[in-house]
Parts: sequence; C-alpha cells; structure tokens
Amino acid sequence: MHISIEKRGYVSKNFSTAIYISSIFFAVIVSSFIFLFRGVNPFYAFYKIFQGSFGSLYGIKETITKAIPLLLIAEGLIVAFKGKFWNIGANGQLLIGATLSTWVALNFGPTNSTIPTLLLMFLVGFIGGALYGLIPALMKVKLGINEIIITLMFNYIAEDFVEYLVYGPWKGKTQYGFPYTDNFPSSATLAQIPGTRISYVTLIVALISAILIYFFIEKTKYGFEIKVTGENPHAAKYSGINFVKITIIMMLISGGLAGIAGVGEVAGIHKHLTYPSQVSSGYGYTAIIVAWLAQLNPILAIISAFFFGGILVGGDIIQTSLGFPFSTINAFNGFILIFVMVGNFFTEYKIKIRR
Repeated sequence: MHISIEKRGYVSKNFSTAIYISSIFFAVIVSSFIFLFRGVNPFYAFYKIFQGSFGSLYGIKETITKAIPLLLIAEGLIVAFKGKFWNIGANGQLLIGATLSTWVALNFGPTNSTIPTLLLMFLVGFIGGALYGLIPALMKVKLGINEIIITLMFNYIAEDFVEYLVYGPWKGKTQYGFPYTDNFPSSATLAQIPGTRISYVTLIVALISAILIYFFIEKTKYGFEIKVTGENPHAAKYSGINFVKITIIMMLISGGLAGIAGVGEVAGIHKHLTYPSQVSSGYGYTAIIVAWLAQLNPILAIISAFFFGGILVGGDIIQTSLGFPFSTINAFNGFILIFVMVGNFFTEYKIKIRR
C-alpha cells in the first residue's frame, strides 16, 4: 500500500466552503468535551458565551471594544502570512507601540494640545511596532533564523520590558503603589463613544486599515510580489522579486499595525501603561486565528474580529457564571485554529492510497 499527498488542481468554491464550514463544526464538537468533562451541558455553555457577547447591548459594546485591536493586528498578520512569514510576535509589537506612545503621552502631552499629541502617539506607536517587527525580519533574511521562534521570543522580551518599567522607573507617583504609570493627561487620551469603552478613533482606523490592506494586497505591485513570494518563493526569485525588500515591507506593516493597536489600548482604554496582560489580553495570539478564520481576506477579517471579540467577552462570562477559567476560551480558540488549518490543507491537497 502506497500513500501519497498530491496538490489539487481546480478547487470549486462550493468544495472550499464546505471544508471551511466543516472545520468550524468539528472545532465546536471537540471543544464541547471541555464542558462535558466538567459536567456542564455544552449547549448551555455555548449559549452563555454567545448570549453574554451578542445577546445584550452591553455585550455587543464590549465585543466591539475587543474586536478593534484584533482587527488591527489581524490586518498586519494577513500581509505577513500572505508572504509566508509567520509573525507570532504581534503581542510584543503591540506592547512596544503602547510603551513608546506612553512616553510621548507623559512627556509631550502635558504641554501640548490634543491633536498633535495623539498624532505623535500614533506615529511613534506605529514606528515602534514596525521596528520591533523589523528585527526578526532581518534575522530571518540575513542569518536564516526561524521567524516563528524569534518572533515568539520577542514577545517575552517586550512583556518583561513593560513590567520593568511599570514596577520601576515609570511607576506612577499617584497610583497608590500599584504598578501603573501616572494617568495620561487629557490631551493624550482618546474619546470614547458615550456609554461604552469604544474609542471611535481606533475603530475608524481599524476599519480603514482593512480597506487599505485589501487594496494594497490586491491592487499594488508590492502586494502582488508578496503573494507571489508566499505562493512560490522559487518563482519569485527567478522573476527578480527582491525577497529581502518584500520581507522588510511585510514586517514593517505587520508590526506597525500591532503598534497602533497598542496605542489604542493605552490611550483609549486604560489611560496609562499597566501590566502586559492587561494591556493585551492575548490579542496578538488571538489575531492569528482571526486572520486564518478570515482565510487571509482583509475584508472578511472584520467579521472574524467581531466574532472573536465576542468569544473573549464570553470567556469573562463563563468565569463568573460557570466557574470555568478564562483559559477555556484559549483552548476553544486553539481548536478553531487547528481545524481551520487542517481544512486549508485538505482544500489544497488530497491524500491518495494506492495498492
């Protein structure tokens, strides 16, 4: 018996859609066992998750709040993933963007008006995240280091750096001993939609980024080169595409959008820099699933980010109502990622058994 894996030729839209839906269905089925092992009816558990996220006005408002950073990061990851650069370091890039914008808020904000302060915060946040993403990109193309390992390790460096600052030199004198920086001046904070925690500025930026990334990938020369590099690196090389330049562009965009998400969190939600786990509730990791569930489509990522924003809100709900740890939601997200990637494999390849 001979087993071989062969690339499919033409794949119909109906077939790929069926595989996609089946992947999510099996992820939900497997996730149900988490609740069954604790003696909880899975239907009731999923009802509580989605009812808490989408069944009330408060839940929807919180879902949008969490969807904003997910969408920003996912748009950047889509660019990198299209070029087959596996950026797992968006969480660290978010934290660096948040940290540098905090410096601007505390040092530039008190003596300047709102618009120049916020513009500088977003600019510095983008540059900080972009440069933090550029380092592993250069290590990949110049030294051949695996990007998955290096971007993942950079997350921990960023987290420890933020903890050092909030416990040490940046610890606020007005925070009663808590490891926070001093609160931002009003000129360095983003206005929220009344009655919500939604920063309408970052919401608009996130939606615009989805449109811009779509046109960048589909309508520009660099977007075309990124797709060619990801689909066939050898063809890209022989056609004269500069792999180093394309990799740098991908990671500058990917890291920069994550940095903007960090600015939105500290300026729009917390109003100061605090624990890394509070600045980012694992957004950099969840956004990976957002990107893949959207099939690396920048526009579909809007829906995917909203869905996973609801999942994160539902994680808070099941902690209080069912007594499950928040890590349950991380397991659920992990199952979705695994089955979606398996589904992508079977969309592109088929297994043949010959006797």
